[in-house]
Amino acid sequence: MLFRKLSLFCILFGLISMAACNQAASPDTDTSDESAEAQNEEEMGESNDAEEAQEDDTHDVVHWGYEGEGGPQHWGEIDPAYELCGTGMAQSPIDISAAAPEDLVDIAFNYSNTAVNIINNGHTVQVNYDQGSSIEVNGKVYNLLQFHFHSPSEHELDGNLTTAEMHLVHQSDDGAYAVVGVMITEGDENPAFADIWANMPDEESDVETIEGLAINALSLLPETRTYYHYAGSFTTPPCTEGVNWMVLTTPIAMSSEQINAFHDLFGDNNRPVQPIHDRDLVEDTSTN
Repeated sequence: MLFRKLSLFCILFGLISMAACNQAASPDTDTSDESAEAQNEEEMGESNDAEEAQEDDTHDVVHWGYEGEGGPQHWGEIDPAYELCGTGMAQSPIDISAAAPEDLVDIAFNYSNTAVNIINNGHTVQVNYDQGSSIEVNGKVYNLLQFHFHSPSEHELDGNLTTAEMHLVHQSDDGAYAVVGVMITEGDENPAFADIWANMPDEESDVETIEGLAINALSLLPETRTYYHYAGSFTTPPCTEGVNWMVLTTPIAMSSEQINAFHDLFGDNNRPVQPIHDRDLVEDTSTN
């Protein structure tokens, strides 16, 4: 009898102990779940913060252009690589006035035909020139890379802009740059530009080669090719200096419809004139 009572007591004691253990274990399990949930929330928060920071960085990027925060007056601040745009002492364009007369060596234009490799780069329409064309100045050869347009003109003539300007960009084998500038005034339609204008992309694009078309940049130039000369820079970022500028003294003409077709795409895409400082500006007085 005593043995049966002891057995019952042991069974009851065991059941009570198990219940106590289960009750003690239960809070630990709940705390673990809450900890995991809090950790997940913290990680998600950090992830969202990182995404928001990345979006903020994207929104803060300012691209160069011709107005607002990306306009020419801010180019030197947008990117360290553009510092010369704000600090350079030999920048382009300039006001061409009071040029000293000088009998300069003629530019020898050695242009061949090229396919129409045309691009709208978001700032202008540009034609990339096939290899094999060049100019020669003072015994140095510069290979023609591309030509593009600005409206209104970037250079001024005695304080006045013209309706547009074409730049033909060249580079020598040793890396030096030479740009031939051609001022454009409003006049009759210019058929030499018809194929370019007919294929001018109306939105930013990659380079497209127009099948079956060929042009020669020589046909885009005036017959008289005397020029103003000075040392300057690119007129767009990074505003690299050391550019040999030759702006032809004789303009070419385009019709108002041609000029407006370009201007409607880009608006004013000209950099304001820059101080000439102590640079030499000369005008070719030779005849060619």
